[in-house]
Amino acid sequence: MTNRVLIVDDEPDIRELLEITLGRMSLTTSSAKDLATARHLLSTEDFNLCLTDMRLPDGDGIELVEYIQKEYNQIPVAVITAHGTTETAIKALKTGAFDFVSKPVNLQKFRDMVKSALRLPQERDDEALAADASASSTGPSITGQSSRVIELRGQIVKLARSQAPIYISGESGCGKELAARAIHQNSSRASEPFIAVNCGAIPGELVESELFGHIKGSFTGAESDKQGLFQAAHSGTLFLDEIADLPLYTQVKLLRVIQEKAIRPVGSQNEKPVDVRILSATHKNLAKEVELGNMRQDLYFRLNVIELAVPSLRERVADIPELCLSILSEIAKENADEVCQLSHEALEALLQYNFPGNVRELENILQRAATLCEDNAIQASNLEFISPPSSDPASESKNSDLGDGVEIGEGFSLEKHLESIEIEAIEKALEETRWNKTAAAKKLGMSFRSLRYRLKKLGLD
Repeated sequence: MTNRVLIVDDEPDIRELLEITLGRMSLTTSSAKDLATARHLLSTEDFNLCLTDMRLPDGDGIELVEYIQKEYNQIPVAVITAHGTTETAIKALKTGAFDFVSKPVNLQKFRDMVKSALRLPQERDDEALAADASASSTGPSITGQSSRVIELRGQIVKLARSQAPIYISGESGCGKELAARAIHQNSSRASEPFIAVNCGAIPGELVESELFGHIKGSFTGAESDKQGLFQAAHSGTLFLDEIADLPLYTQVKLLRVIQEKAIRPVGSQNEKPVDVRILSATHKNLAKEVELGNMRQDLYFRLNVIELAVPSLRERVADIPELCLSILSEIAKENADEVCQLSHEALEALLQYNFPGNVRELENILQRAATLCEDNAIQASNLEFISPPSSDPASESKNSDLGDGVEIGEGFSLEKHLESIEIEAIEKALEETRWNKTAAAKKLGMSFRSLRYRLKKLGLD
């Protein structure tokens, strides 16, 4: 069946250009010169996509976006804006537009946008799609049936139908990357690459090369051309985690990439077009980072078109039993072993704990407990908490200390702290057994297979 596109523009030349371009893509078109005609056509014909100018004789494109969102929300809408009207484009995206294209229209970018929009599911079943949003290609899914998680999955379904940049906020370890993956998997880009990068983990002098690539000879050590992460994510989604850690000079270049949809590899004089949807996240307060001068305000506004807040584990305590089952099943699969069972006392201890490290901390606690427990039964004594479980999570969340002598300071990473403790214990056991892994595993109270897995995961093998 041929896809049909509605073109809404009061300029005959623009309508003709778009009709010819879409016709060459084997698409059928209908045109309207104003809002009234567009509404009439929508009520009498079926469309798979709507393209609308912002300025119309009897209103503007935002009104049409709102109307279609309300009456025909299965139809993606892309708006055509005058060159340089960034605020208007952002407003359209916030309203629910799929994407925007600037005049003068770049036909290649326009065709890419149309193809992407037409890949969206045309018949929406929000409940089914929200269920799909809980799936993840790696690791635990967005598991749970609490009201906060159900709300999160519903938001993911809606955001997946847009090309708008999304800022995913939330505490460390709460599942921001899982949310990003779910957005990608429910979008028109699901069959294309999903590339995740931790901006804070890339050395400052290599950030540009990693993101945008470089050409041979552009700097010492550049022995060949290298493709950057933007090119690797072409047609797909690029997730920039810890975006606040990007150097200011790189933020300038990132802003240009978002605006021009093109990258310039280090050492190159030519730009290369890229079709990438950008999702970003950080555990920091981005608005505060702008005030401190660590984040460019113009980049902040471009990245934070729509914010998706991922709840902490303290806000979804009811999901802990289901999360535990999911995590323990994953651990068993990794170790080719039976699934460990939680005793009643162990589950109660987990339910009373504050989880400053959120789901990631729960994973670490269960990983250790599954290794140390006897007969695949996890007891409360197998659980190691940073601070004692409390029956009053609210009061615990006010504490800034993480156990004896450990404080949460600027740049603190719970994951790295826990890994350092684990590495220290394993190295000590290996030294005491003269690197006899079988003896070290016995000393640590784990199986040889579990020790081998931990060595590989921690990079000690």
